[in-house]
Amino acid sequence: MANGQWYPAEWPDRIRALAAGTLTPVTPKRAATVMLLKDTGTGPAVHMLRRRASMAFAAGAYAYPGGGVDPRDDEHHVGWAGPTRAWWAERLGVDETAAQAIVCAAVRETYEEAGVLLAGPTPDSVVGDTTGPDWEADRAALVARDLSFAEFLDRRGLVLRSDLLGAWTRWITPEFEARRYDTWFFVAALPEGQRTRNASTEADRTVWIRPAEAAVSYDKGELLMMPPTIATLRQLTAYGTAAEALASAPDRDLTPVLAQARLEGDEIVLAWPGHDEFTKHIPTGGAPA
Repeated sequence: MANGQWYPAEWPDRIRALAAGTLTPVTPKRAATVMLLKDTGTGPAVHMLRRRASMAFAAGAYAYPGGGVDPRDDEHHVGWAGPTRAWWAERLGVDETAAQAIVCAAVRETYEEAGVLLAGPTPDSVVGDTTGPDWEADRAALVARDLSFAEFLDRRGLVLRSDLLGAWTRWITPEFEARRYDTWFFVAALPEGQRTRNASTEADRTVWIRPAEAAVSYDKGELLMMPPTIATLRQLTAYGTAAEALASAPDRDLTPVLAQARLEGDEIVLAWPGHDEFTKHIPTGGAPA
């Protein structure tokens, strides 16, 4: 296809099954992903990773660090700096325990997949270089789920810096997908003294790239992306610095974006409300157009 939109071959059949009432939607799992930014001479760049070709979900697609919520972070009280859990609950549209777990997931996944930790020993500080062997041992334990993020913070005597995050948007995987996620997208700036690295076992490449450059590459079909990834990249092009993007986050609408599939004559129309560029027309017996 002309652009780099990720579109699984099994979608048409699953959409038809959903429309026929023979497919029961999977309950989406809570997840978080972070658009990590750093300033350059030509505007902010965003950290992206390319998912390995062996991955069952979105293989080869460029994405941000992210992953599922760990239920263990719902109840365990963690050291916390920045807006209160009540504030985050209202902002994210969930209760306080869920808000804590979602924010923890955002910070944990950024550390697991990019080696960047949005936490510090005090409410107004951030840890420095996290590339030492002792840090790597803890990061590996987090990845293996041998250690919860709340336990990791306790062990290290750290407080989570929720003020370094901005909630950006929320997307829910379409009902016809086999794997579904209710994902909150956050924006954050790379802390001074820290650096990213490809720490993810799910990625074979990482890049720092300006959002506008990534969008052009997507339009040319050079970078493969899922709809929420390219949509958020286009939104980021409006900002000249990472601080500007962070400052705008509290005013952004977090109404979930959920794809809709409907039958129109001899085709299925797949659309994401508010994002017309992703609309697909699928003949009842053919491939998407």
